[in-house]
Amino acid sequence: MYSKVNSLRNFSLKYSSVQLYFGEGVFNNAAGFLKGFEKACVVTSKSAAKISGALSDVSKLLKELGVQYFIHDKISPNPWASQAEELGHVLWSEGTDLVIAIGGGSVIDAAKVASIIALSGGRVVDYVLGRKYKRMLPLLAINLTHGTGSEVDRYAVLTLDDSREKHGIDTRYPDLSIDDPTYTKTLSKAQTIYTALDAFYHSYESATAITANQLVDTLSSEAISIVSSTLPELINDLSNTSLRAKALYSSMIAGISIDLSSTHIVHAIEHAVSGLEPKLSHGCGLGILGPKAAYYIHKSMPEKSARLLKSIDPGLKPLSEHAERAFKAIQSFQESVGFKERLSDYGFTERDVDRVVEYTLRRLKYMIVDAPFNVTEDVVKDVFLSSL
Repeated sequence: MYSKVNSLRNFSLKYSSVQLYFGEGVFNNAAGFLKGFEKACVVTSKSAAKISGALSDVSKLLKELGVQYFIHDKISPNPWASQAEELGHVLWSEGTDLVIAIGGGSVIDAAKVASIIALSGGRVVDYVLGRKYKRMLPLLAINLTHGTGSEVDRYAVLTLDDSREKHGIDTRYPDLSIDDPTYTKTLSKAQTIYTALDAFYHSYESATAITANQLVDTLSSEAISIVSSTLPELINDLSNTSLRAKALYSSMIAGISIDLSSTHIVHAIEHAVSGLEPKLSHGCGLGILGPKAAYYIHKSMPEKSARLLKSIDPGLKPLSEHAERAFKAIQSFQESVGFKERLSDYGFTERDVDRVVEYTLRRLKYMIVDAPFNVTEDVVKDVFLSSL
């Protein structure tokens, strides 16, 4: 169970090639990193960076340090490959020597890829197909959600414009990342739920992937415990910085978990459906599809699944026969925090099942190779149809 002792103490963490600062007011630690740059591009969505207060803090510090900057605010949720490519061209043509991403996973992911394209060329599809890069611009990531994990992992997720294939790409780590819970206080109730569920499924999938190890198990169990104890309180107290910090910590360690392991069935099917319908928020899609997918995960890995889910159902047994109970436990937890959305709310019907199967098992098949069971057409159909 998650410990509340010293839970809000600021800290720094060096993980792989990213230096991360966690806690209230930690953006000031970026001053040393920012010195010496001449021109920065601040990448944002339309409004989140402004509303959160992060953009004001960044602008103030850049001005104090004499760093020129301009704002690129054209990144949408579930970003398109063309948006990253456009940004890459802007970075190159403007002579930018630093990228600052202020946002959730969508903004940070687009900035990761654009920082590579700016100096190494190519298109997003080239990197989906395995193209290697040689150079990239320095990247500072300021995370505004407690779901992505992109501030501490090496992945980026973009949707190809023509085929609507939503791909996870092994790209790069930020050079410096900021996790300040005060920047997450303006998340709406819905986005609070979606992003927390994102962290939940990062943890549940990475620990049940065949690539999991002891560290992944430890981090994932802790993250799930934090989400299950914190989210019910947080939805009724959205401005509570202490609760935001706990949720942010859970998403950060969940991000390390997927970086050390991988996701599988839930993310694969979610990529298929939100690629086809970008209005479906990533965390929302995971929450819709996750409970039924957990039935199959628990059935194949009952001991691991029972340990991970004990904080939401202490009576869940490490038995394959308890797969239905695992499904119901997650579903009940999500309903208890007000999450009741379905794929049909986003226009999906039974007629879409074959297309989702095609995307999941063929175009995105690399996403299910680490699943702890054979993801068949029948399984994908059942998860999709049960989620309508």
